[in-house]
Amino acid sequence: MSRGHCTFKQRDVTAAVKAVTAAGVDVARVEVDKTGRIVIIAGKPGESMSGEGSSWDKAIADLEAR
Repeated sequence: MSRGHCTFKQRDVTAAVKAVTAAGVDVARVEVDKTGRIVIIAGKPGESMSGEGSSWDKAIADLEAR
């Protein structure tokens, strides 16, 4: 079974991250969806967007604690 058509290339992600970094913005996370859309989340790596996290973060933490 084949993996299908590749919707993005590594160089696309690298170029996007370099452009954001050159603009003086820290990159916390990069997301690429099935369609190839690249989303760059600004912030310090590993930094939570809010102090407590989202309800999904809490739900996942509860599942991992079991």
